[in-house]
Amino acid sequence: IRQKGGCTVKMAPLAAVSSGVPLKKSAHSGVCWQLRGFFRKVWQDKYVVLFSPQYTILIAVVLWLSEVAVNVWVIQRVAYTEIDWKAYMDEVEGVVNGTFDYMELKGDTGPLVYPAGFVYIFMVLYFITGYGANVQLAQYIFAAIYLITLLLVFRIYDRTQKVPPYVFFFMCCASYRIHSIFILRLFNDPVAMAILYGAVNLFLDNHWSLGCFFFSLAVAVKMNILLFAPGLLFLLLWEFGLMKTIPKLTICAVVQLILGLPFLLSNPAGYITRAFDLGRQFLFKWTVNWRFLPEEIFLNRNFHVSLLVAHLVVLLLFAVYRWNKSQQSILSLMKDPSQRKEPTQKLTDNQIISVLFTSNFIGVAFSRSLHYQFYVWYFHTLPYLLWSTKVKKLAHLLKVLILGLVELSWNTYPSTVYSSISLHVCHLIILMHLWYTCSFSSETDAESKTKEVQRKKKK
Repeated sequence: IRQKGGCTVKMAPLAAVSSGVPLKKSAHSGVCWQLRGFFRKVWQDKYVVLFSPQYTILIAVVLWLSEVAVNVWVIQRVAYTEIDWKAYMDEVEGVVNGTFDYMELKGDTGPLVYPAGFVYIFMVLYFITGYGANVQLAQYIFAAIYLITLLLVFRIYDRTQKVPPYVFFFMCCASYRIHSIFILRLFNDPVAMAILYGAVNLFLDNHWSLGCFFFSLAVAVKMNILLFAPGLLFLLLWEFGLMKTIPKLTICAVVQLILGLPFLLSNPAGYITRAFDLGRQFLFKWTVNWRFLPEEIFLNRNFHVSLLVAHLVVLLLFAVYRWNKSQQSILSLMKDPSQRKEPTQKLTDNQIISVLFTSNFIGVAFSRSLHYQFYVWYFHTLPYLLWSTKVKKLAHLLKVLILGLVELSWNTYPSTVYSSISLHVCHLIILMHLWYTCSFSSETDAESKTKEVQRKKKK
């Protein structure tokens, strides 16, 4: 370094000049140094990386790559268990052979009870897997669906910035049951949920019409997606009012009509009663959540009606007293946002996710029966439901404990009185947690973070 004309001039090392070494680092070298510095910082701040949501993408990448290896290992080393795959192929084969009457379509486990979207998607799988014979290929396809689902879920968590990254380990590698549902059982539930999470991402990106299209497509694979519908309706009314919501609902209806048209033309009553049978009776031996009840009560229609009433009442309470934080009546949502007395701000990412995930969870908590594959209905939403609100210091441990008990309940086969009671206790704790801490305010995520920083400065 030399002083020249009052200015400091940096000189290149003599050895570098004499040897002809370029004075500037190559772009590749610069990137390597940046990465090295980044990973050194990550290693030094291990605690921050694990607990700060801003590192969601970093942890997500590591876990996602780990999941690729885990899925391949499971497919190669763990025996496949036949439950519904052959039945799915038999049902689809009936359509391939020209039968469009739902009353005549059936497989080994009973009649076809899923909407038309299921038929088309599994028909593609039917041909790809050699008429359903190449099960291992089907497993790899479902592994791909699992990995796509994880990407969509991680994107949701990155947008909301609520869940500490260490929790994602429990959402990925630690769940035996979820891996089993996807790649060892090949159920249709994961397909429906993957499409649903795609729709949720579209809602976050403000593509409501396209999101409604994919939402309806998910419903066409399996009806459990309708558990998100009350929350979606609330969000649409909040964002658009009644008149502008109707076209979005029309998209959902048209999708169902087009997909189901060949079956509706053959036997409309048969298709509707089979594909959308809300009163279908479940077998007691498969229930995960009601094992502690006598079988006669489990099968009793009055019990089913009471659960439905409780489901609707709790949804209404959340909509009126938790989701609607404006000073106006919930009926004001019917008006166009520009005509409301109190200006309505645009929905934030956390408001959208909170309402959708809570709506679905309430439906799961009051279900007439939960079978083992139904775990995927809400598994990836549990971290958000537990960590989306401000909590005290010991809450992290308690919430991990709840996740562990839920996982244990779903992994207990066959279910027991204690596993069912444990599951209901966990559901009740989560529901109470949502009721007492749920906040659907008009405050944006940025404003919320700013206020939090200001509170810390005051302390």
